[in-house]
Amino acid sequence: MSGRFRHAMPYGAELQGDGRTRFRLWAPDAAQVRLELEPGGVHPMRALDDGWHECLCEAPAGTRYRYCAGNRLRVPDPASRLQEAGDVHGASVVVDPGAYTWRHPGWRGRPWHEAVVYELHVGACGGFRGVRTMLPDLHALGVTVIELMPIAQFPGRRNWGYDGVLPFAPAAAYGTPDELKALVDTAHGLGLMVMLDVVYNHFGPDGNYLGAYASPFFRTDGPGTPWGAAIDVALPQVGDFFVHNALYWLEEYRFDGLRLDAVHALHNPAWLLALAARVRAAAAGRQVHLVLENEANQAHLLGPRRFDAQWNDDFHNALHVLLTGETAGYYGAYADDPAGRLARCLAEGFAWQGEPMRGKPRGEPSGRLSPLCFVDFLQNHDQVGNRALGERLTVLVDPKRLDAAYALLLLTPSVPMLFMGEEWGSRRPFLFFTDHQNEQLRTAVREGRRKEFAEFEGHGKQDVPDPNAPSTFERSVPDPGEAASPEGLARLTLVRLLLAQRRRHLLPRLEQARPLGARAIGTHALQAHWQLGDARLHVYCNLGDRPAAVDAKATPDARWLHGEASAIAALAEGRLEPACTLVFLEPSA
Repeated sequence: MSGRFRHAMPYGAELQGDGRTRFRLWAPDAAQVRLELEPGGVHPMRALDDGWHECLCEAPAGTRYRYCAGNRLRVPDPASRLQEAGDVHGASVVVDPGAYTWRHPGWRGRPWHEAVVYELHVGACGGFRGVRTMLPDLHALGVTVIELMPIAQFPGRRNWGYDGVLPFAPAAAYGTPDELKALVDTAHGLGLMVMLDVVYNHFGPDGNYLGAYASPFFRTDGPGTPWGAAIDVALPQVGDFFVHNALYWLEEYRFDGLRLDAVHALHNPAWLLALAARVRAAAAGRQVHLVLENEANQAHLLGPRRFDAQWNDDFHNALHVLLTGETAGYYGAYADDPAGRLARCLAEGFAWQGEPMRGKPRGEPSGRLSPLCFVDFLQNHDQVGNRALGERLTVLVDPKRLDAAYALLLLTPSVPMLFMGEEWGSRRPFLFFTDHQNEQLRTAVREGRRKEFAEFEGHGKQDVPDPNAPSTFERSVPDPGEAASPEGLARLTLVRLLLAQRRRHLLPRLEQARPLGARAIGTHALQAHWQLGDARLHVYCNLGDRPAAVDAKATPDARWLHGEASAIAALAEGRLEPACTLVFLEPSA
């Protein structure tokens, strides 16, 4: 098999193999478009049908270029594979996708039931090279999927990634395209999958020029988004732009899957299903996985040949209320019965399946779906970073109760996800950070953030860190030295042990996982049960500070996966100890 891969894009800059490059741009609002090469001068582009413009000319890899659409408007290529110096307003660069020779071209991926996801921010981990150095330790921990927060080119050198404006260009602040490929290649050599978070619901506020020459890209009617104009993926030229983006990352960079950000803001589930079908067809022979973030809880999008899974915010929110007692904002919807809502997540997937939430129906029935259709987590970039001070659970919850929560997360059948530093119980915050170059935008983001949290959490304006300050980013960088502390070693040992138990006892049976029911036990405890092929999995969890009465007896041939001897003995006496999770397998009758 060839060790070189490329995705043939119908637009952007495509090398032709003879020193020439074909440039193509969709600019329906521009009567005439010119191509500016550096070096190479100015070339008129030929107008094609339906708003397309094309030019074929001498331009080897490394050539810098821009489009001039209309009156003196010089813009980067929206399908740019690379931006010079990472400047979203500057020149795009012609890239040879075949310049990198892959060392593991035969990698075909891993099945989804083996997934243990680790989400990280590339910039906070030292760029593509820095993440690459982390891979052996993550593999040894028991992680099987590395998920990168968005890497599309954004303004400045620091950003969460959701302000990207050039979705085909890896952020230059993180490294070169070949360094990103080397990261993925190295992961494959270790047996690790790599997924990428992609944003198809909006563009960032600085550096998006599409509205100036391709206004049909955005909807002028219907619902908008919290981040700006809604993208009209129903228009073929627009929908195909993002389909090719998905295929580009999967084929040219060999990613093993994609996580699609906030798809509820697209308001187009039919397009999502069409994208999934095209990805499945193109990835024949590979195990490629698609995951959604979707506040609408649209269960019909999940399952075979559709999307493998969805981030389950319901699981997180109910568990967070149980652990912290917080009820502000969206946590308020879970405050009436957090243990009951968490039990429903374990048994059926979503906590809301069409019932009213804050006066509006939310969700669809999900009980028919496999537990593997849900990605569960205690923390992620949103749930930590969208707090005013970016606190992790480590500083909000006592260690013993948090240990019990990790046992619940890692020893139940849904796909578990950890956030960077969580494996050693990092106490460093993860804050919202940007590096906007426009002072007006810097001020708007800073003041908007402070106003939001003054109303939501009662913080004074000066309490909320300035997203644009370099120190805000620096405080968010994980410190692996924490793992050497007694507390860090204890948490790391626990996570490694739990993942080993999952790998040994649950993994061989997860494809056959079928819920057998779950229910709350009082206000802070629950029990849940699953059929796993030839065995039944039983979980009893008490996240409160008092014992809970329970009627449970393990059979003599039960295999205990987690639990202290004293807590196991108490269970036999009908008592579930506080801050405790007990997990065991029993052979099926």
